[in-house]
Amino acid sequence: MNLLRKILKKLHYSKISTKITIIYAICFFTLLTLTNVLAWFGFYFAIYQQAERTLLFSMRNTEKLLESMEQDTNLDLQSIRDPLVPGVVLRVLDSKGKIIIDTDPNYLSIERFEGGLIKDPPFWTNKTMDVAEYKNATIYRVNKNFIHDGETFKLEFFRTITAQNSLFEQLKNILIAIDFIGLMLAAGIGYFISRKILQPISTMTRTAQNIAIENMNTRIEVKPTNDELTYLAKTFNNMLDRLQAGIMQQQRFVSDASHELKNPVAVIRGYSDMLSRWGASDPKILNESVEAIKSESENMQQLIEQLLFLARSDQSKQPLKMESLNISEIVDDVFNKMSKTTSTHKIELLHNDEAIILADKVTIRQMMRIFLDNAVKYTPEGGTIKINSIKDGDHIKFSVADTGIGIAEENQEKIFDRFFRVKDSTSNNEISGTGLGLSIAKWIADQHNMKIEINSELGKGTTISVIIPIK
Repeated sequence: MNLLRKILKKLHYSKISTKITIIYAICFFTLLTLTNVLAWFGFYFAIYQQAERTLLFSMRNTEKLLESMEQDTNLDLQSIRDPLVPGVVLRVLDSKGKIIIDTDPNYLSIERFEGGLIKDPPFWTNKTMDVAEYKNATIYRVNKNFIHDGETFKLEFFRTITAQNSLFEQLKNILIAIDFIGLMLAAGIGYFISRKILQPISTMTRTAQNIAIENMNTRIEVKPTNDELTYLAKTFNNMLDRLQAGIMQQQRFVSDASHELKNPVAVIRGYSDMLSRWGASDPKILNESVEAIKSESENMQQLIEQLLFLARSDQSKQPLKMESLNISEIVDDVFNKMSKTTSTHKIELLHNDEAIILADKVTIRQMMRIFLDNAVKYTPEGGTIKINSIKDGDHIKFSVADTGIGIAEENQEKIFDRFFRVKDSTSNNEISGTGLGLSIAKWIADQHNMKIEINSELGKGTTISVIIPIK
């Protein structure tokens, strides 16, 4: 048992190809052995049945002959031999047990036959027959009594299957050799097949070992088949595509974040140097430096908060408290606060239909504020910003329309990319900001199963609409 446990443990930690080879060889060897055993027993049974049939046939023919004979007719060797099948020996014994007719005087004596009797013959033998083993021979015997001229005689029929025994021994050796050769072939074929089948996995392993952050372009060659390993290879390649895209996005994100933080840090450091040199003696420089440092600190705080929001959302750790909300109350609240804090633009709330939605109150308000902040930022002073919240069937369409600089058609899909900022077409300068607001708004919309639509034209303004499902 300990040896078996060690073998199973070693097999458990072996290669898959080794496991497949061993399992294939065992299954093939078992099936081949079972087939050979059944064939051997079938052949053995058929031969022995043939021996039994020849005995029974000889006995029936002899009975018919004896029944047809006249009672006063003497038994003779020639007449008694005629009904016998070749290979069957007959001995006729009188009532005293003396052999009076023997078709083969050189045949095994009755005493030796009795000495070689098998107590428990094979299950397939006829239970009415005796079976004896003598040297390399197997001998069958069947007895029959008959009465002739008032005297009882005993007929003993014998059948030897020595030649069959030799044949069976040779057949057994051949089948064992076939089993051994089959086991070797099964092991070789199993090893070849397992290596062939698992080749894509080996390729994937080598590919994975060669992949590094600096080299994400390697892919597994997918062959034009439709098996599980091909599907695994495609899945592996798709995973690498996603990893590469994620790493590139992360690298770009880190690079852009570093760039965005570099400017306010440089400004704060510059004004700090001015304060250390002339701030104490020049009130004007002091006030200017404090205001600049305060403004840049607020910008950095806003940028850091947005970066943290996106980082939490990427890790699915941004909490959302979904609840039933009246959207008209949220729109009113955002509109009132925006109107009070914005004096350079005209903000109008044209429609505000009531509807109950399932959403997170904080992030929905944040999304609306982002759209309004962008409208103010990209609209020249004195421009108009119009807000609409209109119920249409099973959804609410919330839209913010401005009269700003507009967005070029080729940039309309890019505005939701992180750190992307639209340039002013008149000055070709980027508008100040972090370039993260719309990315956050897009994430909020996606989490609420909302759809964002953009309609913009350069120099004429932009309308951003959000299709919000009604509860």
